[in-house]
Amino acid sequence: MMSIAVDRTSRTNPTLTGILCGMAAGALWGLVFLAPELAGAFSPLQLTIGRYLAYGAISAALIAPRWRAAVAGIGRREWLALAWLALAGNTLYYILLSSAVQSGGIAMTSLVIGFLPVAVTIIGSRHRDAVSLSRLAPSLLLCAAGALCIGWQAVAMPASGSVTAQVTGLLCAVGALASWTAYAVGNSHMLGRLPKVSVHDWNLLSGIVTGAQSVVLLPLALLLGSARHDTVAWAQFAGVSIGVAVLASIVGNAFWNRMSRLLPLTLVGQMILFETLFALIYGFLWERRLPTLLESAAFALVVLSVLSCIAAHRRPATGTVPVAA
Repeated sequence: MMSIAVDRTSRTNPTLTGILCGMAAGALWGLVFLAPELAGAFSPLQLTIGRYLAYGAISAALIAPRWRAAVAGIGRREWLALAWLALAGNTLYYILLSSAVQSGGIAMTSLVIGFLPVAVTIIGSRHRDAVSLSRLAPSLLLCAAGALCIGWQAVAMPASGSVTAQVTGLLCAVGALASWTAYAVGNSHMLGRLPKVSVHDWNLLSGIVTGAQSVVLLPLALLLGSARHDTVAWAQFAGVSIGVAVLASIVGNAFWNRMSRLLPLTLVGQMILFETLFALIYGFLWERRLPTLLESAAFALVVLSVLSCIAAHRRPATGTVPVAA
């Protein structure tokens, strides 16, 4: 019934449906930031492999009954695209993000990653019939201001780690920024080029490829993972991995892929902000505290950024509504 309702809404108001899908994806992706806290005894590489092994196994089980139909339109070119998208948007991104947090801290990483919407929106503005940068400027400035507020406190404070660790963290964060920007742009393009492949099947195929990459990384994790864990810790690790795989990778990615087909790339970039918003909300709930003044300001600026971007897309300069490439 929900699928039918979403289909009807997308036909009558695709922009609204796309925004709602983007919000849902952000709400589910924000849960990923709690995973290291819930399974803190395990390394970022182990958390990455656990999450994506579960993602791959569940994807394979869901798509197995209709495998031939699902891959009917998938050729060598599409499989190669799935491989690099899975690497850029899942495996490599999550390893770089986790490493950046460990070396440079959460605030510095949030500051860098907070520029994802700016990067994706600027690239999207180069597309034909896209909203111009001049009309997107207010949204981009609000987004940048929000990202600066998120990381300002930690950046202003003396670094707790060594200079080498801070530089390493910064480089990993920039790498994560570049990796996920490439994924967002590439994934949007592929979905536009494969209208006969459902967003659900594309997500499950991505899960299978990502799971295969995790299998390749498994020997490395076993080699580096010298710490011993008891049965309770492993059970918690398995629960977190499966939970994140289902909620963030299966359901969250499905919402994101649906949104990518309904919105232009300039608006897709802004939808990434919802992940930051929900991650902050979950963080405050986990820490049982209210946001600081700067965090509240960031919250308001991010919301205004999204609303400003939506308003820009509701006043097309050419008299036509831009569509996803």
